[in-house]
Amino acid sequence: MNVLLMSPELFLHEGGIARIMRLYLKALCETAAHVDSVVLNDRPGPEVRLARYANARLGERIGCDRRKLAFVRQTLRLAKRADLLVCAHLHHLPIAWLAQRFNSRLRYCLVAHGIEVWRPYSALERRALLGAHRILCVSEYTRRQLLRFLPALSPERLVVVPNTLDPHFAPQNRDAWGASSADASRAASTPQRDAVPFALPRILTVGRLSAADAYKGFDTLIEALPAIRREYPAARLRIVGTGDDQPRLTALAQRLGVQGSVDFLGPVEDDALRLEYTACDLFALPSRREGFGLVYLEAMIHGKPCLAARAGGAPEVVNDTVGRLVEYGNIPEIAAAVDELVRSPRDSEIVRRHAAAFAFPVFAQRLAAVLA
Repeated sequence: MNVLLMSPELFLHEGGIARIMRLYLKALCETAAHVDSVVLNDRPGPEVRLARYANARLGERIGCDRRKLAFVRQTLRLAKRADLLVCAHLHHLPIAWLAQRFNSRLRYCLVAHGIEVWRPYSALERRALLGAHRILCVSEYTRRQLLRFLPALSPERLVVVPNTLDPHFAPQNRDAWGASSADASRAASTPQRDAVPFALPRILTVGRLSAADAYKGFDTLIEALPAIRREYPAARLRIVGTGDDQPRLTALAQRLGVQGSVDFLGPVEDDALRLEYTACDLFALPSRREGFGLVYLEAMIHGKPCLAARAGGAPEVVNDTVGRLVEYGNIPEIAAAVDELVRSPRDSEIVRRHAAAFAFPVFAQRLAAVLA
């Protein structure tokens, strides 16, 4: 089978969609006879990380450098020789529908991630959705939202394919996905840990600090800190990521008098992020609108419990065995959940085994079966 993968981004930035679509590329290159890739935002030319995700079955890899017309043209050209087109974003699905007009044997699928499909659709989007061979939903919640907004969809075409974790991100030299002794010793000796040697709990959160993504709940974690610090005066909140909402979050921490307990780390490379996961006591992202929440898996393979909101697709990843669910925006409940996770730690081996259910080989096998 010849497959064309069309994506908004693979390597230009480190967003959640880019990370998971790299793993779609890897899985397709392991199972399809031939794979082409066309990417809207990526730049043309060599990419050093490509070897992790592709093999000799990858044919053309075209980065369109944000040029939308070039993206459409290249998609239509490559789709003429494809049997299957996998589209990574609803906004681009009408192009897949158009490509089918020029290649009657072409089937196309959509990967439905989350909030981009939790809304009413345009006429073009409805037509393209109804023509899709499969819609690959990252969670049952996303599947229900698609059927809610477009009841005419055939339910059997909507298949849940949960996200997976990049095997290259897992702790190095790990035993059963546990952190390596090297990672652990380096994390324990970081300057931040030495500066606050009794910081407990050390709460980690990761994501884009964008005003458009205020639903992720970074502000609610800051708002919970005064109550958390009454029980744990040395508690710290470490925030990985950057964006235009950071000034508001900084001002909020100052207004609440907890600015000395919040570390804005900015964007970090994968090696540094692994160390943050290794060094933290728990991971928290009490978001209202996560389609899945890849960061929960990243924390879990390091054996860390997760705090999430009882909303979106997060409850399909996080449960009371591996963390705690809270109502979105409920500040006292967030503080109480942190306290409970500190006083009743989750078994790190159980947490890792839970994450293993989402491992890449499981994902690749499930994807191959769905697309067969």
